[in-house]
Amino acid sequence: MKTRLLRISMLVCLISFFNIVSCDSDDDSSSNNIQTNVQTNVQSGTWQITKFIDSGTDETDDFQGYNFTFNSSGVLNANNGTNNYDGTWSITDSNSNDDSQDDLDFNINFNLTNDFEDLNDDWDFISQSPTKIELIDISGGNGGIDYLTFEKN
Repeated sequence: MKTRLLRISMLVCLISFFNIVSCDSDDDSSSNNIQTNVQTNVQSGTWQITKFIDSGTDETDDFQGYNFTFNSSGVLNANNGTNNYDGTWSITDSNSNDDSQDDLDFNINFNLTNDFEDLNDDWDFISQSPTKIELIDISGGNGGIDYLTFEKN
């Protein structure tokens, strides 16, 4: 009787262990799916900045008239018909232990010394859809909060 109870207990422990281990791979897969969806969405069509708040100051007008194209090669192009700027973009997973979009970083870099350098950062996602991407960054230096929103044209 004790042997049978011991075997049942061991079987229950073994099943529990396999359930716990299998959950980890699902989390990584979900995070990768979110990242893939965001990359697919952003590479479709052109986008405009509809909100840029830099430490409490609304600087959205600095980007008025610019269309942004996120190329699959990682090139980010901003063009208003007169000015044409190239930068880089990427989406990285900062913590693969969670299946949340909160762990994804939207990285933007323009090697410029104009208004576009203010976009340079590893932005965190607030929300994302096929037509709108809302980003946030909390500055480590002064604690200011920046908001950046792209909407599809």
